[in-house]
Amino acid sequence: MPRVVADQRATYDSNELFRKLSCETEIKYTGFRDRGPEERQLRFQNSCRAGRADIAFVSSGTNFSLQFYPWTAENTQGVPPPKEYVNFEREPGKVFLKAPFILNGVCVCWKGWISLNRLEGRGCIEYDEERAQVEAQQSNLPHSLPSVQAHKTLKHSASSGMHGPLDKRPKLH
Repeated sequence: MPRVVADQRATYDSNELFRKLSCETEIKYTGFRDRGPEERQLRFQNSCRAGRADIAFVSSGTNFSLQFYPWTAENTQGVPPPKEYVNFEREPGKVFLKAPFILNGVCVCWKGWISLNRLEGRGCIEYDEERAQVEAQQSNLPHSLPSVQAHKTLKHSASSGMHGPLDKRPKLH
């Protein structure tokens, strides 16, 4: 089964989830919520330096466990992410982050920044045209043909009781 849909651009442009997440909006670090503020700040910075963090889009409740490495990175254990993907120096008190990944069969790149004190910031996803072409070639999919898959708009499980591909947690009864 291919990792991507046949016409990623059309899917990205027409899907409600992508429309919501492509607008720059408020985001928050969601890791270690049971800890105090100082410990959360330290753990967030350490997570970023290790190349990963749990981020939520506040308006939609969409959560991602992001990895801040280029597509081509292999075996990132113990290897710090490139400055292009985790940048603590660009602006004091903030970290700028970039994380490419495949969301619902579409190559995207999450970009944003987070305040090192408040653990809040702004972010969005963008369509990754270059990676979409690579994935389409690797999957032997025509890059510009329309997708034949049916697409459902994902709803946040807490508001609808439904589980979509982003929510893999077991349902508690």
